[in-house]
Amino acid sequence: MAEQTQSSISIDATPERIMQVIADLEAYPQWSDGITSVTILSKFEDDDRPADARFTLASGPIKDTYELEYDWTGNSKVTWTLTKAEMLTAMDGEYELSDNGDGTTTVHYRLSVDVKIPMIGMLKRKAEKVIVDTALKGLKQRVESGASA
Repeated sequence: MAEQTQSSISIDATPERIMQVIADLEAYPQWSDGITSVTILSKFEDDDRPADARFTLASGPIKDTYELEYDWTGNSKVTWTLTKAEMLTAMDGEYELSDNGDGTTTVHYRLSVDVKIPMIGMLKRKAEKVIVDTALKGLKQRVESGASA
């Protein structure tokens, strides 16, 4: 990834449990701010996790329908790359999970976003930071509330 924004959060759950929630893309509208709908386009045969998905986003001035391609590494990492969009030109990111050995897991989130409209780098980084922080807080709340994946 090129320039990216990153942050991390500790969640009171195992990596397996957290990855279940991350892989349940169709539930994102329930906890991920700005995502209004998700459609799974294809899944991996070996573990039934999403391979490609279409998202509808409405977050402030950014409204778009875009598609992401996923790559899963067990219960420790997932990466995604933008394959199709109207307004976005890049949305590449990853969640990397580290088991802390005490029943908690540190989730590292890295994200790089770009849009077709000109935007000052500082504003773009600030928007990425809001997206990353909001996503991590939403993921933590979703996992720790015991909501089903």
